[in-house]
Amino acid sequence: MNEIAELYGNPTASNETIHWDQVIRRQFCPFLTRKCLKVRKSRPDISIGTCTVSYGEDDKPILICPYRLLDRRQIFVDCLHLLTSHEPGNELHIVPEIAIPGGNVDYFLVSARQKKVKDFLGIEIQTLDTTGTVWPSRQRFLQKVGLKVRKREIGDRKSFGINWKMTAKTTLIQLHHKVSTFENLHKHMVLVIQDCLLGYMRNAFSFNHIRTANLGDPMHFHSYYLARHNEILRIQLAERVSTVSRGIAQCMGLQADANVELDYVCRVLESKLSDKTLFNPVIPG
Repeated sequence: MNEIAELYGNPTASNETIHWDQVIRRQFCPFLTRKCLKVRKSRPDISIGTCTVSYGEDDKPILICPYRLLDRRQIFVDCLHLLTSHEPGNELHIVPEIAIPGGNVDYFLVSARQKKVKDFLGIEIQTLDTTGTVWPSRQRFLQKVGLKVRKREIGDRKSFGINWKMTAKTTLIQLHHKVSTFENLHKHMVLVIQDCLLGYMRNAFSFNHIRTANLGDPMHFHSYYLARHNEILRIQLAERVSTVSRGIAQCMGLQADANVELDYVCRVLESKLSDKTLFNPVIPG
């Protein structure tokens, strides 16, 4: 049966003593360094806290929360080489949720000097969606470790599933709407995903033209796998591939047109730069 692998960043299979009552009470996400943002629709004061699930016969760990990929801010470090106009002395900023033609971009990694943008790239983060709810599995785990839960929250023994097809299709459609903007600006866009999702895309869509990462391409895929380090799961870069905007269209036969002025994007980004957006690789304890 599919089960919870991580709850609020803590491995459920750990042999070390974890005070789960305190973990549940705090509802703290170590990757956001704040309260978990995944909340129950019926009880928005209660967060779900499920980062990763074990799935399939081999119990492969599957990321279901995009914030889990913010682990150690590694995904931003792995994009630094794409800031081709970045120079020593420039400050690095991470700016979330900027709207461009085609929709919002999760993060912009910005190189700036004296609050003036010198270079930037867009980063989209995508993890897999589930079919059904993971809440009963979460509650069964808490019951297993000795915490009191309501019987009606445990539900039946039916397991949740992974919505591979819809996640992959929706991601590619959204990418195509956005990457044209970056291509027109001669900038880069990066999709950060788990290696198994990239593998599914290769099998389900036309990916033969997606090549080993080329610095001149505007659209880059960075895939990560989960490695175990002393019982803790840690993301590791698995593969980098890239293409141009028409390459995304070729995957699904889509067409889109997006254009925006470079000055406009720079003005929006500069209005967001502050001490709070400064790149900080050290996560507070």
